[in-house]
Amino acid sequence: ATAAGTALVESSGGHQVGATGTALKDPLVVQVNDDQGTAVPGALVEFHGPAGVSFDPGGMLTDSSGQATTSVTLGSIAGRYQLSAVTQGKSKPATLDIVETALGYQQRVGSILADKYCNRCHDPESSPERVSNYDNLEVKPHAFSEGATLNKMSDADLTSIVLHGGPALSRSALMPPYGNTLSAADVRALIAYARAVSDPPYQSAGTVYARK
Repeated sequence: ATAAGTALVESSGGHQVGATGTALKDPLVVQVNDDQGTAVPGALVEFHGPAGVSFDPGGMLTDSSGQATTSVTLGSIAGRYQLSAVTQGKSKPATLDIVETALGYQQRVGSILADKYCNRCHDPESSPERVSNYDNLEVKPHAFSEGATLNKMSDADLTSIVLHGGPALSRSALMPPYGNTLSAADVRALIAYARAVSDPPYQSAGTVYARK
């Protein structure tokens, strides 16, 4: 290392979703800055994560723009992975935490179904493969990652809306029924995917035992 900064910031690549055991689509890019927020070239950055996660490379010097870039391969267990980037700094190390999500088989199936049936309306971002219809809808659908709303709904309620449409729970009639299109296993996969990408994270209520 030929220089040291005082802060790390994420440039891109955080909050990605991928299948377990696979490399994320986009690289993770972080930047080292000094006290004035100016990029610092030549600073050492090291990447760390839980067992099973790998980085290529695991450490490097920042380039002329003060950035360090690595490819991330997720572990074999589904769930959220908290990764970290560390630079030694001038007086003490600076650390940046990054979250990525690995999807298991059922959640991956849900992701594929969401791309096919749901994201045209529920995802406001257009892509080369899919033009979003979100802005054309009078009542805006909730994104699958919108945990502030979806976390409050039970699996049974979400199932009812998917199978019977929005009016089943006094929601928008713009949400059509998919009971003749999706199987029960498909619906469970969609819900599992929504729970996996929820932000804030979904917390299951768990088992409740009645008191005597």
